[in-house]
Amino acid sequence: MNPQAKLIFTISLLLGTAITTSSNHWIMAWAGLEINTLAILPLISKSHHPRAIEAATKYFLVQATASTLLLFSSMTNAWYTGQWDITQLTHPISCLILTSAIAMKLGLVPFHFWFPEVLQGAPLTTGLLLATVMKFPPITLFFLTSHSLNPTLLTCMAILSAALGGWMGLNQTQIRKILAFSSIAHLGWMTIIISFDPKLTLLNFYIYSLMTAATFLALNSIKALKLTTLMTTWTKTPSLNAMLFLTLLSLAGLPPLTGFLPKWLIIQELTKQSMAPAATVISLLSLLGLFFYLRLAYCTTITLPPHTTNHMKQWHTNKPTHITIAILTTLSTMLLPISLLIYPLS
Repeated sequence: MNPQAKLIFTISLLLGTAITTSSNHWIMAWAGLEINTLAILPLISKSHHPRAIEAATKYFLVQATASTLLLFSSMTNAWYTGQWDITQLTHPISCLILTSAIAMKLGLVPFHFWFPEVLQGAPLTTGLLLATVMKFPPITLFFLTSHSLNPTLLTCMAILSAALGGWMGLNQTQIRKILAFSSIAHLGWMTIIISFDPKLTLLNFYIYSLMTAATFLALNSIKALKLTTLMTTWTKTPSLNAMLFLTLLSLAGLPPLTGFLPKWLIIQELTKQSMAPAATVISLLSLLGLFFYLRLAYCTTITLPPHTTNHMKQWHTNKPTHITIAILTTLSTMLLPISLLIYPLS
């Protein structure tokens, strides 16, 4: 892709995100989401592969439908209450339609079908944008309207997302699909707490974005797209693979690592809100995700493949690891000890 075109699309992405996150009016928020959608489409389809074109088409159709629902929700609310302010969403029908629209934008169950397919068709760097940056504007709208949304509906969607994200990821061999289902499961954790402590949702999103960025960039550096390829990469970059192993365990939410922090705080808050059964169910469902993270981690650090593969062994290279990956992997594994400082800042 032409560097000037890539620069324009990247600036448009930042502009769309900034417009949506800083707006008070529904029309401005909608315009920002539309700019975001149009800017990411060329980045998804830049390889001109049929799968990439299919992914871009699916993404466009789903996002256009979600934007239409969002606009319809805000217009219905304005019709009944005369308010276009995002925080003044009070009409129950509007709240229900908005929940559906944002769930569709994020890829929450039952509107999750498009996300694994789109992530599978996109390059790893674009996949990173889809899993992190593109989710920030809808999460912001969730944050601003959290007081108006139905907590029971959000809890049901969250538990279903955690269940389906863990369950569907078990049988996958494509790394991008595994990370897509991982994203759906993490969105379940963010959604379950948003009615009770919206700041905790944002903290969870920031930490999830940090860990996902480290994972995607490390995978992009070692050029691994399938589990079979991942098995042969230890000889190429052992130190990077070791850090990727820890980052994957952090994504799974194992206690000594950064990923445990949001889960710990969310379980604590749910218990305070007398929702111990929901906390128990979502904690047990995270064990499904733990299984496929452990499988990924095992494939990352294995030194010899357990069976003959068609891939050539990689030579060990002395190419230095990018400083960004080094910083992100360090933060993804070592933030838990300073958690008492992080949470008040969120």
